[in-house]
Amino acid sequence: MKTKIGLLYGGKSAEHDVSMQTAMAVIKALDLEKFEIHPIYISTSGEWIKGQQLLRPVTNIKELAFSNTEALPQAALAPDLFQASEQSGPFDVIFPLLHGPNGEDGTVQGLLELMNLPYVGNGVLASSAGMDKVIMKNVFAQAGLPQVKYTWFIRSEWENAKDDAYNKVENELGYPCFVKPANLGSSVGISKCSNRSELERAFKEAFQFDRKIIIEEGVTAREIEAGVLGNDYPECSVAGEIVPKKEFYDYKAKYEDGNTALIIPAEITETEYNELKEMAIKAFKELDCSGLVRADFFLTREGKWYINEINTMPGFTPFSMFPLLWKHTGVEYPQLIEKLVNLAKERHAEKQNIKHTME
Repeated sequence: MKTKIGLLYGGKSAEHDVSMQTAMAVIKALDLEKFEIHPIYISTSGEWIKGQQLLRPVTNIKELAFSNTEALPQAALAPDLFQASEQSGPFDVIFPLLHGPNGEDGTVQGLLELMNLPYVGNGVLASSAGMDKVIMKNVFAQAGLPQVKYTWFIRSEWENAKDDAYNKVENELGYPCFVKPANLGSSVGISKCSNRSELERAFKEAFQFDRKIIIEEGVTAREIEAGVLGNDYPECSVAGEIVPKKEFYDYKAKYEDGNTALIIPAEITETEYNELKEMAIKAFKELDCSGLVRADFFLTREGKWYINEINTMPGFTPFSMFPLLWKHTGVEYPQLIEKLVNLAKERHAEKQNIKHTME
């Protein structure tokens, strides 16, 4: 029996296009002898459209962007959307390939929990906390994980006292600093600032994408990443280093032109790797993650580690670090996907043992 996978992608998010690229890569890697692939596309306006079972690999992203006059708005999802067919019943696993808000932030995960469906990746809490950089950093701070200095603002707070906000950043963090939307990944809306005028522009840019922004102290450091895979007993991949040819690793460098050098494995000592591994797994457990996480770190010239963030749904594009890290650890891409599907089934099965009555 083939495993029936509902591949969920697209999304009402600024990272819609990234999700489409991820879906293409996953479809190409799935073994059609082992898996039935049923695409479920979410348009940029929030329509959910289930396509026909894929009987061959998709060669063009446009093939995955369905249009349908009977598309369902998010508020009126029908249960049969999550069924392979009336005859074969529900999907064995849903594979959410969604990045950013309305997909990676716990909203879709909550829906799948209510439907009691197995799904790949992190649950509601880990997804929502991992999406919000402020909440994530606060949790890491409580756990004693070392981080660069940071502060944050909501839009109304900034609009009512802009100079106070800029002064706080300059007094507490200084320059250079990075301004980011709190709830976006993939380097969308991020700016590096070296003076007040750049800071003002960066605030305006970041607030276009979120009502909350975070500002982080800039440090001179190497960017090192590791993949974490598992549920209750997570494992860590080899480390990889990102060396941007530009000033920092922005959206275009990640997804459009591959304008970076990825060094895998990273040239670090065994002691440094063991420190990174311990921190990556601790971060995974502190947010109660499951399935997969990419953990991002800074390593200074003095050998000090800072955890930057975790990504609860790292991309699977041709330029993505996560699958490359596991490939160099000995897990090829198709095998990685099978592991994720099995981890989803394992976690779902464990949840079925939880009592929901007082009897």
